[in-house]
Amino acid sequence: MNLHLRWKYGYLGKRPSLPVVILVVMVLGDDKFIQSQTVSSKLAKQKSVQFSSIHFNSMDVTKSKQQVSTMIKQGFISDYFLSPPPQSQSQSPSPSSTSSPSDPTRTIQTPIRSTLFEMMTEEQTRDSSHPARLRIEERVERILSGAPFRNPSDWGLGFGDVKLTITGRDGFSVSMDVHRQVLVNRSQFFKEKLGRKSGSHHSVEICECEDVQVYLETLVLMYYDHPLKKMIGETVSKILALLKVCDALKYDDGIASCLEYLEAAPWSEEEEIVVSNLNELHHHNNHHQVLHRLALEPSTSSKLDDICSRLITGVLHAKDEKARKEMKTLVSRLLKKDGSSASTDHPYSLDVSKEALYTICHKCLTSLILCLSEATSHDENRGIMSEIGRVADNLEWVVDMLIEKQISEEFVQLWSEQNELAVLHSKVPVIYRHKVSRITAQLCIAIGRGNVLVPKETRSGLLSTWLEALYDDFGWIKRDSRTLHRRLIEDGLSQIILTLPLSQQEAFLMSWFSRFLEKGDDCPNIQRAFEIWWRRAFVRQPVAEPQLQITVCDYPT
Repeated sequence: MNLHLRWKYGYLGKRPSLPVVILVVMVLGDDKFIQSQTVSSKLAKQKSVQFSSIHFNSMDVTKSKQQVSTMIKQGFISDYFLSPPPQSQSQSPSPSSTSSPSDPTRTIQTPIRSTLFEMMTEEQTRDSSHPARLRIEERVERILSGAPFRNPSDWGLGFGDVKLTITGRDGFSVSMDVHRQVLVNRSQFFKEKLGRKSGSHHSVEICECEDVQVYLETLVLMYYDHPLKKMIGETVSKILALLKVCDALKYDDGIASCLEYLEAAPWSEEEEIVVSNLNELHHHNNHHQVLHRLALEPSTSSKLDDICSRLITGVLHAKDEKARKEMKTLVSRLLKKDGSSASTDHPYSLDVSKEALYTICHKCLTSLILCLSEATSHDENRGIMSEIGRVADNLEWVVDMLIEKQISEEFVQLWSEQNELAVLHSKVPVIYRHKVSRITAQLCIAIGRGNVLVPKETRSGLLSTWLEALYDDFGWIKRDSRTLHRRLIEDGLSQIILTLPLSQQEAFLMSWFSRFLEKGDDCPNIQRAFEIWWRRAFVRQPVAEPQLQITVCDYPT
C-alpha cells in the first residue's frame, strides 16, 4: 500500500483563533480509495514541522480506518461509495437517465453530498469576492510588489528562509518568504522566537491581527536602515497604527522613527488619540518628548487668569476693527462656561476667575466715564464721540461673559448706581451714546429670562437710573441692533417691571404710556405688561366663599 502525504493550512470559520493543520491521507489499492481528513490542533502550535520518514504498521492502518469511518458518520468527509464523483460533461447520457420522452437530452443530476471541508472552502471563495476583501487584497499586493523580500536579488539578499503567514481577524491571510537575519536583528520579538534556530527553514504565523496591511508595512520597514524616510507623507493615524505594531513586535528602530515623526508632524485635532496611543507603549520610554507640545500638568488658576486677562485686554485695545470682532468671537468661545458645549462644540473651553473679569469690567467702566466727561466738556469731537461707542461695545462684551458665567449680579448693582454716568449720557448726541443703553437692554433681557437674580431694590434702581435713557435711545438701538432684537428688549423690560411691587409697576407703566404716545414706534411696546398690571390692580376676581361640609357618623360601641 502506497501512502502520499499532503499538508495544507486551513481554518474553521471566519474568525479563527488558532490555525488548524489538515492532514490528507490517501490510501491507494484494489481500485478503491478512502479520503480522510483529520484535524490536529496540537500540530498547529508548532512553528515548523520536519519529517524524515513516516511508518505505518497494520495496527495504525486499522486505527486510521476506524477514524475515517467515524468522520464519515459525523459528516466531516464523504463516503466514496455513497456519493460517487459526478460524471464529466463530455460523457453522453445513458438512456436510463432521461426524464421524459419530450426532453430526451436532459439528464438527471445526481445530488452531491458536500463535506465540511468543501463547505468551508466554498464559503472562503464567496468571501474573497466581497468588495471590501478585494480592496484589502489590492492594498496588500501593492505593498508586496515593492517589498525587499519579494525582490531579494535587487537588495543583495538571498532567498527567504522564514515562511511568515499573517492572518487577520476576518480570516484574510497572506504568506511570504522573509529573511530570518533581518527579523532577528530588528525585532526583539523575532529574536526571542528564532534566535536559536539558525540553519533551518522556519514557518511562523501571526494570528488575530487587527490590520494585515499595517503588519506588512512594518515588516517592510525592517528592511530599511532609516525607516523614518519611508514614513514621510503618511497620516498621523497610520503612524499610530505602525507604532502599535512596532511596539508589539519590539521593533525599537520602528518605535523611535514613529515617535520622531509624531514629534515633528502636525496633529490637527488628533491630540487625544495620540496621547492614548503613546500611553499604551510597553517597550519604549522616550515618548514623553512627543508630549511636550501638550500640557503635562494642569495650569494654575493664576497663570490662566493672567493669560485670559492679556487676551481680553488685547481685544479691548485692538486698533483694527475687523480683527477686534474676530478675536472677540474667538475669546468668547474659549471662555464659554456651558459644560455640555465644553465637551463637544467647544472642546478647549477654559475658565477664568470672577475677580479677573470684574477687574477688566471696572477698567472699562472707568474708561467709559472718562470718555463721556471729555465729550461733554468740549465741543463735538468726532474722535472722542467714536471712542464712546467703542468703549461701550467693549463693556457690553465683558458683561455678556459675566452673564454667561452667571456671575453678573454684582454688575447689575454697580450699573444701577451709575447716576453720574446717566447724567453724562444724556448730554451726548444719541448717535454716539446709544450703545451705552444697549448694556441696560442686555441686563433687562437677562433678568427677564431669570438668568440673573437680584433683589427688588436692585431691579427698581436699575430702571430708575436707566429706563428714561433706554426710551430715548431705543430708536437707534433697534436700527443698529445685530444681537439685541426689539422683541427681546420689550419682553425683558416687561418681565422686569412685572416683578416689582404693584405701586412701582404703576409708576413705571404710566410713565411708559405717556412716552409711547409721544414717540410711538421709537419707544418699546410693552402694552402686554400694561394689561397685566391693569388686571392685577383693578379687575377683581370673584372669590368663592369656602363651604365647610361636616359629616357625622355613629359607630357602634
